Amino acid sequence: MTAISTLRTGHIGLNVTDMGRSLAFYGDVLGFEVLGEGKEDGRRYAFLGQEGRLVLTLWQQADGGYDPAVAGLHHLAFEVGTMDRVREAEAVLKAHGTAFAYDGVVAHREGAASGGIFFRDPDGTRLEIYAPTGAEEASAPVESAPTCGFF
Repeated sequence: MTAISTLRTGHIGLNVTDMGRSLAFYGDVLGFEVLGEGKEDGRRYAFLGQEGRLVLTLWQQADGGYDPAVAGLHHLAFEVGTMDRVREAEAVLKAHGTAFAYDGVVAHREGAASGGIFFRDPDGTRLEIYAPTGAEEASAPVESAPTCGFF
């Protein structure tokens, strides 16, 4: 049997508990635009994107918040071009009252050039905004494990 190859991530789907609250966070705070949505009772969803490209779908069908003890999504990471953009995002998120896993920019591991900020959405889903370089001077919260692994 031959393995499937050349796959790329198309979009990510997240279950949410409150569509209005999630749309405010992902749209107003993170800057995603609504490309389409369903508002029928019991079937609320939203397609979110950037520059017309689908990136994220929200499905209002969860009864409770994110649970890291359940198999499935561990965290969702968004890449930006520079560490300055990471810090700009951090300021916006702090102004919005978002809960962070660590204080400030942290490296992905001790001595890594890549790093970012780690936080949670309104349902507790773990999120990250990172840059591939610029974190050379930042420390890692734990030396023995990747920063994005256990927050």
